[in-house]
Order: sequence, then structure tokens, then C-alpha cells
Amino acid sequence: MHLTRLTLDPRSAQARRDLSDAYEMHRTLARAFVADAQSQPARFLWRLEAGSNAWATPVVLVQAAAEADWSALQALPNYLQRSVENKRLALQEWIEDGSRYRFRLQANPTVTRNGKRYGLAGEAEQLAWLGRQGERHGFSVEAALVTASDLLTGRKGEGRISVQRACFEGVLKVQCLESFSHALTTGIGPAKAFGCGLLSVARL
Repeated sequence: MHLTRLTLDPRSAQARRDLSDAYEMHRTLARAFVADAQSQPARFLWRLEAGSNAWATPVVLVQAAAEADWSALQALPNYLQRSVENKRLALQEWIEDGSRYRFRLQANPTVTRNGKRYGLAGEAEQLAWLGRQGERHGFSVEAALVTASDLLTGRKGEGRISVQRACFEGVLKVQCLESFSHALTTGIGPAKAFGCGLLSVARL
């Protein structure tokens, strides 16, 4: 598993466009995961990190099983503020069954009714959704806060998109190592192309 930290330069017009449009951000990041113009990009997860200096030093985390080639982004004039930071993650070496971890997850909490998916905007509903995801993905939530919640709107091609987002932070405990490891590598919930689903954990 490869984890990349990209610090964008908001003085770049293209960086500002990507920061304001999750669909365009995904398209730009996907350039690092294609072998040629005819290939489909390898699957990856990404998240725009929240912070007090989000528009001064905006940071994008990208996680993928495949190693990325960031030369296309590095070639964009003034797109990156700093050098690309890469780290290889060996999950099997530090994820243990029964262990507790601090976590951060930006997700698209939804519920399906009559075959249609609806975003959950209330904090209690969002936390309940997180608990259900834990049961599905091999962990229990010991403590959690919704640190941010908003409605992402934009365009995807000719259509309009609307994605309810919530950022969760807290403490979890691994209950099923296999299911939890799968969630770490493939993400949680829908709207992964729009910066949702990346679960980040750190030892307590």
C-alpha cells in the first residue's frame, strides 16, 4: 500500500479549480495511475485534509495499492507547493486484531430507501451510520465526533452531483482483522471518486 502527501499551491489556477471541484481533483489525481491515454486508472482513495491553513497549504492524501507516477502533476507549473511525499505502508506489520487506534474518515453517510440513496445530514444519523459501517468492516467505534459536515455540489460531465460529506474522528477497536484490513485498502462507503472513503488510523 502506498500513501502520498501532496501539498498544492493555491496560487495556481489549476490547483484552485481542483480544490473547489472534487470531480476535477479526481481527474487530475487519476493521471498518476494510468500507463497511457487508453488505460483506465488503477483504483485509489484520496482526501483533502481539513485544517486552519487549508487554503494556504492545502494537503491532499492519496492511497493506492499501485505505485503512482506523479511526474504529470510535477510538470504542471506551480501546481505543487512542496516535493511529493511518499510512504509505503505494510499493514500486516502494524495492524493487529483487538488493538485500538485513533482514526479519521471522511465519508458519504447514506441510507437507501425504495431503491434510492439519500445523504444523512444529522449528526446522530451520521454517527449511527458510522457504527453500522464498523459492524460491517470489522471494527467497533469506541469514541467518535463529527468534526465537519457539508454538502458537496458540482458537475460530473453533463450531470449534476450532490454528495453529503462528514468527517469523523475518534477511537476504534479492531474486531475482525481480515474485514478491517479490507476496509483500509478499499475504503468505506460510496462517493470514493469525490474524496470520500479513505480511513486513516494511527496507534494510540
